[in-house]
Amino acid sequence: MRYREGADIDTSGVQDRRGGGGGRGGRGLAVGGGGLGVVGLIVVVLFQVLGGGGGGGGSASSGLQDVLGGLSQGETADNTQLEQSCQTGADANDSADCATAANIDSIQDFWEQNLEGYVPTDTVFFSGQVQTRCGGATSGSGPFYCPADQLVYIDLSFYQDLQTQFGAEGGPFVNAYILAHEYGHHVQNLLGTNAQVQPGETGPTSGTVRLELQADCYAGTWANHATTVPDESGAPLIEEITSDDVDAALDAAGRIGDDFIQTNLGNGNVDQDAFTHGSSEQRQRWFTTGFESGDPNACDTFGTDDLG
Repeated sequence: MRYREGADIDTSGVQDRRGGGGGRGGRGLAVGGGGLGVVGLIVVVLFQVLGGGGGGGGSASSGLQDVLGGLSQGETADNTQLEQSCQTGADANDSADCATAANIDSIQDFWEQNLEGYVPTDTVFFSGQVQTRCGGATSGSGPFYCPADQLVYIDLSFYQDLQTQFGAEGGPFVNAYILAHEYGHHVQNLLGTNAQVQPGETGPTSGTVRLELQADCYAGTWANHATTVPDESGAPLIEEITSDDVDAALDAAGRIGDDFIQTNLGNGNVDQDAFTHGSSEQRQRWFTTGFESGDPNACDTFGTDDLG
């Protein structure tokens, strides 16, 4: 995966809180533990706010003001260093931080151009722990989306964790897939898809799993268009995604399936009744569906009895 050397990177879609330490409290978000390990506990986050002000009715800008107003003591958002370091596609080719900022630009350009009424939102970079309107979270949560403040959260150390703890190949496109998945949850929130899910539901065909598989599919649709979607200059920000990149993303999808996690990071037994994200095969299938079709309408995981 390569970014256009002369492309401009807009870092305004990032809140860099890594220097602020993070906070505690909130609604007591459950993080880490169990068979999920460092996989993003998006389901826990969703269900703590579904029906409690976390639906798709609010705006991202109002959510942003709420969360900035709720920063814990000692927690700050300072983009100064990111702005200075991440200015062009050449910087994105050399730095995971800059590549993530570039990915945010590309992903949101895609949705703005393909989803009527899309409202852009920010990604929060944090280190160790962070306070959200869904409660306190730690790096053990992995990347997640909080509907209550309509923000994506990521400790960038997760990129390395995915390789060292899960054995994934990793790489720039894998990192982009992870982020595109979380923005898929933002799309679901804007569309009100969350309302189709019974809070706390688990199982291989549960609404919870359908949400996750649809987010994988949405990530695939962006990936299909990533080298053609224009930025503000009219040219694509991303100039190359190879077949090896796609294979690495599929490898990562397989390693964050519920069955893989339960077998390799849990007690060794597969319990489908406890599935919250889908099996490895399902996650690979739905990313592929999005990637091959390039059409968000192909991602209707709620309208099929065949999830894979």
